[in-house]
Amino acid sequence: MLIPSIDLMGGRIVQLVGGEKLKLAFDDFEYWIGRFQHYPLVQLIDLDAAMRQGENGELIARIAQRLPCQVGGGIGTAEKAVAVLGAGARRVIVGSALFSGAELVNTGFARALADAVGSEQLVFSVDTKKGRVAVKGWRDQVELTADEAIPELEPYCGAFLYTHIDREGTMQGFPIEVAQRLRLVTKRQLIVAGGIREQAEIDALDVIGVDAVAGMAVYSGILAT
Repeated sequence: MLIPSIDLMGGRIVQLVGGEKLKLAFDDFEYWIGRFQHYPLVQLIDLDAAMRQGENGELIARIAQRLPCQVGGGIGTAEKAVAVLGAGARRVIVGSALFSGAELVNTGFARALADAVGSEQLVFSVDTKKGRVAVKGWRDQVELTADEAIPELEPYCGAFLYTHIDREGTMQGFPIEVAQRLRLVTKRQLIVAGGIREQAEIDALDVIGVDAVAGMAVYSGILAT
């Protein structure tokens, strides 16, 4: 399944390379909402909130009320997760807050989230840069691999989102061997992102039971929607 991504920064839809370099920006929200209306799920990320440099809360609510969205970016408390779901999100994506505190994986927080909103409404984001889990807008890293983190978090969520940051925004293709490996470590829905460029790639991921998020290829017009 293809899940188109809407990334928000500074009140615009953007696409970044490697989570850092701005490549594309749009402000025609009605056009993209219309393009994505037939998808069963859309990924909506507040990059400003993820990077601790502001937020796009009004835009998030506006889009989530019109599209079936899983929403992420700066969701670091159970209260915030409840609020985002109340604003119209189908599921919330939580990442950095799962890797804080005395332990590398904050299973206590994961459990509290599941108790507050239900595990099926939680997507846990485990993103890596050069093989290590990246947090706080992908600016910091934890001495942990995705293969190590996912099994610890499995009891508390309905899905995992894995972004291969080294390929993000490059359209160089997602490393299928990584998807195959991660598919073996979790029974939850597995969604991958980073470098997705063509339908054949999405089909290959689908064969092994993995869903794909695409952004740059969609907004560049390379991948039809």
